[in-house]
Amino acid sequence: MHIVLGTSGTSFDDVLAVARHGAPVELSEPALAAMAAARRVIDGLAARPEPVYGVSTGFGALAVRHIGPDLRARLQRNIVRSHAAGMGPRVEREVVRALLFLRLKTIASGHTGVRPEVARAMAALLNAGITPVVHEYGSLGCSGDLAPLSHCALTLLGEGEAEGPDGVVRPAAELLAAHGIAPVELREKEGLALLNGTDGMLGMLVLACADLGRLFTSADITAALTLEALLGTDRVLAPELHALRPHPGQAASAANMRRVLAGSGLTGHHQDEAPRVQDAYSVRCAPQVAGAGRDTLVHARSVAERELAAAVDNPVVVDGRVESNGNFHGAPVGYVLDFLAIAAADLASITERRTDRLLDRNRSHGLPPFLAHDAGVDSGLMIAQYTQAAVVGELKRLAVPASVDSIPSSAMQEDHVSMGWAAARKLRAAVDGLTRVIAVELYAATRALELRDGLGAQGLWPGPAARAVIGAARAAGVGGPGEDRFLAPDLAAAEAFVGGGALIAAAESATGPLA
Repeated sequence: MHIVLGTSGTSFDDVLAVARHGAPVELSEPALAAMAAARRVIDGLAARPEPVYGVSTGFGALAVRHIGPDLRARLQRNIVRSHAAGMGPRVEREVVRALLFLRLKTIASGHTGVRPEVARAMAALLNAGITPVVHEYGSLGCSGDLAPLSHCALTLLGEGEAEGPDGVVRPAAELLAAHGIAPVELREKEGLALLNGTDGMLGMLVLACADLGRLFTSADITAALTLEALLGTDRVLAPELHALRPHPGQAASAANMRRVLAGSGLTGHHQDEAPRVQDAYSVRCAPQVAGAGRDTLVHARSVAERELAAAVDNPVVVDGRVESNGNFHGAPVGYVLDFLAIAAADLASITERRTDRLLDRNRSHGLPPFLAHDAGVDSGLMIAQYTQAAVVGELKRLAVPASVDSIPSSAMQEDHVSMGWAAARKLRAAVDGLTRVIAVELYAATRALELRDGLGAQGLWPGPAARAVIGAARAAGVGGPGEDRFLAPDLAAAEAFVGGGALIAAAESATGPLA
């Protein structure tokens, strides 16, 4: 896949292709022409005696000082150096590539005044597989993701450190030279334009949307497997019931569960061994909870799509003039990042409740305690549920919104900030946690279904989708019933099975495409 950047933004697929799959990037001729035209406006303003923010002034609270032509190259270089002040662990490669690509997207819009040669250098950096070292802390989500973007800009200058395509961190100057990329010498406004955007939090939103789309489908599958293992009824999934409350996500989740349960001989038999008028909420309300998360994801994607079409910078070149603005504020992105973390936490919470039901002999309708081989001698999945519960607890903490906080900065010039970067970082942790929680339900539900094997004598077998998932999971190293063993490798295999999309692929081999 080859990504060509124009003046009108980019797409989800383009960001994922560059960030995760190393797709090459090039700039279209219209984009190069637009950048050149905007640069002429900046050059014209730079030649005038009147101060223009970002062109011939200092930055932030220091914007009151007029900077003469002889100091402007130093000014732009200094803002990059001084703002590259990140601390903490390194940010993941895919996030940095998304951040760099999205900044290039805005520059290609022709509204920043950055020269085409700087944009070409950014594209060359991406295409060479050079990833600047960016740190966890350094963005308040307003005036852009300042420190993260500054570390990227520093690499363009041939300073600081970056990771090469071989995964080894080296001095940036060494990596640029090895790939034939000349360090950039910045001119008026260019240093500011390279670091004044919400690209980091947007990149993480795009990546999270892709991951959560997969996880919502995975949760529908594991919820259906649990319903089947508990001998529950699929009548609550009937389309006419969900039409009474017409949330699109709810209908999609219910439809997924129906398709996974099609052909099952286990559903609807809960009356055989004890009166059970209705299944518990964690089973019966699975489509309502997962569906609400799906609808939240649709909203988040709509915000991301608007941002992908945006040109976030300050000041911006518009109709031949330069104007200050506040478009760099991260509130729109920060809100949906927090919203998704709430949805992820609640989906994890209901998933854990279903798992616990499978393990409790008083509520599992005939399954052995903790799905153990010889309960008492064997503990079965007792502590796997502890691990799952610990992750759910962490997800609840991660659901506390970051965007309701604000710490004034820059001598009170930047007196309200979005904390969108922090919201994005905790959402990434929440996505990882939700993957683990769903993996534990998968592990428990598939084991429970195999422990129902005795019902086969009555002609009661799991459905085709369940059998396909069990077979694929076992082939992937997710162990089945038996005596106690070292569980961590099984759980790791289950996590990889869910996170890599193999669970969905296995189910779809029987159901066809799921929503």
